[in-house]
Amino acid sequence: MGNKNFTAIIESSKSPEIFYKSITKDVAKWWGGKDLEGESINLNDEFIVNHPGAHYSKQKLIEVFPGKKIIWLVTESTLSWLKKDQHEWTNTKMIFEITTIGDKTVLHFTHDGLVPEKECYTMCENGWNMVIKDWLFNYIIYDKPHF
Repeated sequence: MGNKNFTAIIESSKSPEIFYKSITKDVAKWWGGKDLEGESINLNDEFIVNHPGAHYSKQKLIEVFPGKKIIWLVTESTLSWLKKDQHEWTNTKMIFEITTIGDKTVLHFTHDGLVPEKECYTMCENGWNMVIKDWLFNYIIYDKPHF
């Protein structure tokens, strides 16, 4: 597999603006739940996702192109269940690219730096698939939080 970043793709007939607003304005409703603090809308905003005893990460918005693209840089992380390097996510990027194909809006999510060589890859792959393809997708489609 060698150096292949994790990716997930979802699509729907909802508008790019709805995708964008769901990703940025309402992160707590599709990922963080009650364990999210901070802002996730504007350039240089920072927010923390903290699931005590399992996951802590602090993200900074480093690129923001409304309706098209958002990039979060993970500035701090602790995945307490890892044995080798609990800070594997630090300095990785979460990239959300929104495009349209015909009458569909497509979200291409990449966790840049989350590669098969990382200890967390398999569990994080399962987690991201649930978060992006289930929780975020259903939030975009049905406007219902995952929790």
